[in-house]
Amino acid sequence: MPRRKRNPFTCPICGTRAEPKKTWQLVSPFPDSKGRITVTIMGSFECPKCGHKWRGVVSKLKVGGASETTSSGSGGEPAREEGPVFEIDIDEE
Repeated sequence: MPRRKRNPFTCPICGTRAEPKKTWQLVSPFPDSKGRITVTIMGSFECPKCGHKWRGVVSKLKVGGASETTSSGSGGEPAREEGPVFEIDIDEE
């Protein structure tokens, strides 16, 4: 049976909305299949009505990875972004 997602800002005991007292970041040590790193922002909560304390995920961010733009004539391969080309003539005195 799938778990029901609940709002982390709502007290699990009385249902009152609470703001996080403290937040911190957890950084995933390994990237996903697209090369992105997951940064999870956790929060420590305390209910103003009943005083219950809990921790929960405030938000998740995916950072980095390869660009997902594709060129129109290359069969679906990712487009390669190149910067400016600098040519240096070594024989110049």
